[in-house]
Amino acid sequence: MLQYKYINNMSRNVIRGDTAASIAASIERALEAGALEGNDRLPSIRGLSATLKVSPVTVAAAYRLLRSRGLAAGRGRRGTRVRPTARTTAPAAAARSIRVGAVDLATGNPDPALLPPLSGALRTLNPDHHLYGGPIELPALAAFAAAEFEADGIPRGPVVVTSGGLDAIERVLREVTRTGDRVAVEDPTFPALLDLLGSLGLSPAPFTLDDEGPRPDSFERALGPGVRVAIVTSRAHNPTGAVISSPRATELARLLKHRPDVVLLEIDDAAAVSGAPLVTLTTGRSQWAVVRSTSKFLGPDLRVAVMTGDALTISRVQRRQATSVRWVSHLLQDLALRLWSDPANGRLLARAADLYAERRSALIDALAVHGIAACGRSGLNVWIPLREETATVQALADRGWAVAAGERFRLQSPPAIRVTTAALSPVDAKRFAADLAATVRPSAAVLA
Repeated sequence: MLQYKYINNMSRNVIRGDTAASIAASIERALEAGALEGNDRLPSIRGLSATLKVSPVTVAAAYRLLRSRGLAAGRGRRGTRVRPTARTTAPAAAARSIRVGAVDLATGNPDPALLPPLSGALRTLNPDHHLYGGPIELPALAAFAAAEFEADGIPRGPVVVTSGGLDAIERVLREVTRTGDRVAVEDPTFPALLDLLGSLGLSPAPFTLDDEGPRPDSFERALGPGVRVAIVTSRAHNPTGAVISSPRATELARLLKHRPDVVLLEIDDAAAVSGAPLVTLTTGRSQWAVVRSTSKFLGPDLRVAVMTGDALTISRVQRRQATSVRWVSHLLQDLALRLWSDPANGRLLARAADLYAERRSALIDALAVHGIAACGRSGLNVWIPLREETATVQALADRGWAVAAGERFRLQSPPAIRVTTAALSPVDAKRFAADLAATVRPSAAVLA
């Protein structure tokens, strides 16, 4: 179980101020200096107000400021704690935690050998300058993406291009939610989404999963009062690899029908290399959006995602984009189009989907030999429920394997580890399974 450190008498040393802004700023400085760390428990409102000789209302306002900046999280009667990623971003922290020489199964990257080569496409880019006043979306990319969405059964709608999948999600949330709203999210889910919700002052309403996607009973409970958005991954779910099946989609759509006020936000991160067909829940809904990132099949550094949705939601996103970043570089849009639409790359991506499936299956089968159940029907990851994740991560590191502890992905679901199998050979999968079996006792593969 995750152990929390209580900050005894912290206010005497690092927390100072007589206004909400100054108190919050002193806590931020303590974070940057390393005097406070992720998961540290902050003093109680009444205790800190007595120490600083300010009103409890002032301390409560300071804590609200920290929550709005994504630096703290309220835990009800358990008080307020520093968020795990308050000092640094999750990818940077993960990279620093990997030992030299360890096999990296933690950071979630695709296999570089299965990404389309950039050199040829770069040589064919349109050299003309894109000036102010031109179209925000490259028309050819928007048309291509619209055809891709339509081929997957997603209703026709306008297309907007964003700087990656998380940027698209943030833009939708900023347009359709207010601070304090609840957002239905998968549990487990990818850490950056949880960090984003915290930074926007939104509360997650978790629902559990199995191999076929959201469990209907849990999903129905999550769609309770105050929920404004439901975020669902259609396939290649990170971290469990779940895929929404057609029968499950019918059940979920029936539940959503009773909540027409909820905006449905579908995530499709792996798309061409997911290894599974897409089944959408958007048909017939009045408020919806689908985000398709290219990072897993064209490359993380491209930072291009395409999004479609109902006309009102997409127009809101486009208006706000026009007053901030304005547009995603047309050089990047052109590069994404050339890579994505090239028939030779299409064959490469089909092969990549097959190889990713083989590598996932190889690990799951190797684990089964040792009596360890795991989940991973699509995408790049395998989710392995365990009784103890922190000690397991450490023990595997001692044996030369870097894996991701499940705590960063979980809200209420049980302990687990995430293993990225994108570049894991079948031979190495057997070695890993043997090393894991030597460090843990078997645990049933329960996602909730």
